[in-house]
Amino acid sequence: MGQQEKPATSLTGAVSEEISASLAPVDEELARRYPGDPGTRQPVHTVYVPGDAFAADTTRSWGDAALAALDEHAPDAGTLAAVLGLPGALADDIHTRVRAKLEREPVEDLRVDFEDGYTPASPDDEDGHAARAARLIAEAHAAGTAAPYMGIRMKCMEAAVRDRGIRTLDIFLTGLMEAGGLPEGLVLTLPKVTYPQQVTAMVRLLEQFEKARGLAPGRIGFEIQIETSQSILAADGTAAVARMIDAAEGRATGLHYGTFDYSACLGVSAAYQASDHPAADHAKAIMQVAAAGTGVRVSDGSTNVLPVGTTEKVHDAWRLHYGLTRRALARAYYQGWDMHPGHLPTRYAAVFAFYREGFEQAAARLAAYANRAGGDVMDEPATAKALSSYLLRGIDCGALDTAEVARHTGLTRADLDAFAAPRRAELTTHTR
Repeated sequence: MGQQEKPATSLTGAVSEEISASLAPVDEELARRYPGDPGTRQPVHTVYVPGDAFAADTTRSWGDAALAALDEHAPDAGTLAAVLGLPGALADDIHTRVRAKLEREPVEDLRVDFEDGYTPASPDDEDGHAARAARLIAEAHAAGTAAPYMGIRMKCMEAAVRDRGIRTLDIFLTGLMEAGGLPEGLVLTLPKVTYPQQVTAMVRLLEQFEKARGLAPGRIGFEIQIETSQSILAADGTAAVARMIDAAEGRATGLHYGTFDYSACLGVSAAYQASDHPAADHAKAIMQVAAAGTGVRVSDGSTNVLPVGTTEKVHDAWRLHYGLTRRALARAYYQGWDMHPGHLPTRYAAVFAFYREGFEQAAARLAAYANRAGGDVMDEPATAKALSSYLLRGIDCGALDTAEVARHTGLTRADLDAFAAPRRAELTTHTR
């Protein structure tokens, strides 16, 4: 090998120490603002159910209705493949997995809605509905029948409904505490946020609840719903959504795009209000860039074209929903809203096809990277992170099986986690 050369330097160690000291505030700022993805499961969708309609069997009834729609309008793999354009080689597997998902876990994230979709007979009814929602969610967790994520969408922080929203949230959270405590997977949604100060108000509200109930500071997080133009571009020309994330003081878990309120805010006519409208793409791109690295996740909106009526109409609605979902996944919007049980078959068909189609290539590339084996693509750590995140998302939703991923990559779940969130994995290792 020859004699190893002796390196020479010109700078003293004091130079490095001085530079490190000058950048210490930046290091702290980067760690605080951009901690990276939390490494937890992200649901593929959110289902909204009005507070007066939510019942103990809502999750199961959605699954049963979705299965009935599948049996009536696409009873076999060939029919589903023909309607959606699924690859023939994957059709049987996807149809089987969709059925199994609807039987086992039809809803990944359920939000009991006390906002736009909620029309109680009288204002006083909301107290009872909020208390009932808390009781039913607590009972579902106790029985093991809860969706992985459940919570409420309260009314917004605008003056006309602010007090009502605060009271509903208080009743709901208090009900959960009285029933045994806040469950894992609790999610709260704050809609129609226009100013960062409204996010700050939500933070102060949750702080007061945590103090009143003896909870650890920061225990309760929330999603910010982006439904107004002012939440994207503030009056001073800045990206308001970035300031909202900062105003949440680490409590923001997601940014959810509201397709129809946002479109209407910009004057888009009803016939063209859709998640693939250029205005929607612009808003979500700003949301995505603002959230990148912060640990806050972005969710796409929904379609209001419901798969109901004749088989022909259902198939048309399914093709639309499938296409919008695949489009969103390609743009790294891994979550969306579903407004009807009939949307569940195509939600899962789209998600499963997305992960099944790219599985073998992603697994091979990650295995080659992990083994330093090379290949026809030169991947870097950032690509390995994306590949492992892709596989983990596929496992979490049921598109992929842990055993087959291990078989194709030679990697364990812990290995995938380490590639997907290396900084977080390193911190976890050091703190064990």
